[in-house]
Amino acid sequence: MSEEQRIQRLGEKLRALREGRGMSTRQLASQLGIRSPGYVSKLETGKQKPGLGLLLKMALFFDISVDQLLRDDLELD
Repeated sequence: MSEEQRIQRLGEKLRALREGRGMSTRQLASQLGIRSPGYVSKLETGKQKPGLGLLLKMALFFDISVDQLLRDDLELD
């Protein structure tokens, strides 16, 4: 799997997690300390690659491991 595909898949997981909590991109941006909900949209569509700090914030917020975000062989809880 290419890096582009991995980033796309991460975005799909992020969207599923956000929607599973019934949150808007604006609400998730606020929870993660992101100023722009558009940035969350870019993450979800794979147009933006998150840094390590943001990956950690996402994992903590959704109470999952970073591995679950990054690896397809691990299920999201």
